[in-house]
Amino acid sequence: MDSRPYKSDDGDDKDRLLRDYDSVIRESALLTTFTGILFGFLLSISISSASEFSMINRITILVAIFSITVAISLFVLPVVYHHLQYPYRDLEKFKRRVHRFVVFGLIPTGITLYLCLELALSSLVNEFGFLLAAIPFVFVYVLFLKRK
Repeated sequence: MDSRPYKSDDGDDKDRLLRDYDSVIRESALLTTFTGILFGFLLSISISSASEFSMINRITILVAIFSITVAISLFVLPVVYHHLQYPYRDLEKFKRRVHRFVVFGLIPTGITLYLCLELALSSLVNEFGFLLAAIPFVFVYVLFLKRK
């Protein structure tokens, strides 16, 4: 019995499946890299500048670090899932699960980006930082709604 994951008589079908699988793993790697860099940045400022921040800003950094940790974990899950389930017989099932991991990872990533922007703005405009930090996200959401 052949243990290869994509056993097919048609070479084009096999190539397409491998490309699909490869693109899913690359997306996961890109998101993991981005969130890892953001995590490192947050950890660095939380350690080096903690005494300079107000209590609300310290809490904001703490929540952002927890949020980005959840995001990194979700973005790494496709690779973990791949190693636990290999070889698969159903690429579509794999893609559905990976899609869920990525979508659920985008939520804490967005929260972290918002909190980082709020943190930067709060040093300039104090309590209005929470409102001003929402502007780019509302703008992107409006553009997303008008994409059709």
